[in-house]
Amino acid sequence: MPQEQDWYRLDNAGVLYAALKKEKYAPVYRFSAVMTERVDPAALQRAVDRTMPRFPSFRVRIRKGAFWCYFEPNRKPGPFVRPDIANPCQPMRDREDNDWLIRFYYYESRISFEAFHAISDGSGALAFFRTVLAEYLRERGVDVPPDPLILDVAQPPRPEELEDAYGRYAGKRVLRGGWQKTAYANTSPPEPFYTLNVTMGLMSVAAVKAKAREHNATITEYLTAVLLLSLLEKQRGERPFREKPVALAIPVNLRGWFPSETLRNFMLTLRPCVDPTLGEYGLDDLIRYVHHFMGLSLSRPEMRAAVSGNVQFTRNRLLQLIPLFLKKPIMAFSYQLVAVRPYTATFTNPGAVRLPPSMAPHIRRMEVILGQATRPSPHCAAISCGDVLEVTFAGTGASSETERLFFTHLVRQGVPVKVISNRKEGT
Repeated sequence: MPQEQDWYRLDNAGVLYAALKKEKYAPVYRFSAVMTERVDPAALQRAVDRTMPRFPSFRVRIRKGAFWCYFEPNRKPGPFVRPDIANPCQPMRDREDNDWLIRFYYYESRISFEAFHAISDGSGALAFFRTVLAEYLRERGVDVPPDPLILDVAQPPRPEELEDAYGRYAGKRVLRGGWQKTAYANTSPPEPFYTLNVTMGLMSVAAVKAKAREHNATITEYLTAVLLLSLLEKQRGERPFREKPVALAIPVNLRGWFPSETLRNFMLTLRPCVDPTLGEYGLDDLIRYVHHFMGLSLSRPEMRAAVSGNVQFTRNRLLQLIPLFLKKPIMAFSYQLVAVRPYTATFTNPGAVRLPPSMAPHIRRMEVILGQATRPSPHCAAISCGDVLEVTFAGTGASSETERLFFTHLVRQGVPVKVISNRKEGT
């Protein structure tokens, strides 16, 4: 295996996520696989240990330089497989867990993997997690032959997996957006630290796809419209003096438009937004809006210009010269202005998780959780595996009205939903 690098520069998204990291907050997400059999933690630990050397970009810890944070190889013991906890996606604090920025948990038949967002986006994390699951099944005696969907842990990492794809595709043309209006925040009284309320809805992919087709929409467009409708209704029910726009942050995997095999971050955020002061929106109105908005927004030239603008921000010469201890609060404040204030919620859909035929019979479903937001409002995420579509709401606010409205709309549309939650009864 080639000699390991001494340090790794953070990619464009990683720079921002590192600036947000503090004692009580870190952008963390979770993927889980619900297996057909009870988890063997010893076998899982062996699988993790065997997989880690193949993924140097996940085997890191974050360090603070004079001007920027950076990654260096983490040679401490770990990461350790542990029993699951009631409140997932806890902040990743400095000098905790041997400085690891990923975690593994198990509970009955569930295997969970958590990651600090500065390391990777959902696409890269799923490639890593799928390889861990393949090694785990091999440890359990399952014949998992080589497959393009899983990486060979006996092979060295390829340079393409470690590239900063933002820097590769950034050009000179920059897309400069105007000042975005403050959106409806959808907050509620915060729970005691650290309480993450998680509500999952399980449904049939075929049922949701059929309902989406009735509206000439994709599953993502349909669910996005249902979420917008739910948020519009929730704000109206609060009877504000003047209703604010409802806007979603929707991460888009850029690999489909800009070829890259990176396992690091490579995504862009879109902002569908509706203004309730213009009139009342029905579901069909919202589906048409989302469909055309996505079609207009997903253009290669505009996405590249947006990437270029983000890269230029972190390459700004004045920002480069500001010491890190001053730079972090500046970037955190900028994040609140441009990435929190204009949005009501985040909705991410990594899509269908593809599995090799040898693995599919051993995994019942996949789950995804977006961790704590910077304010007490819920994030939403969806993922599918086989015929099971799972939608999660997770947040530190006490209210469960958003998820109640969302799943109620689906049921009224004729989509059966099974709801599970870690909330205490009566909340």
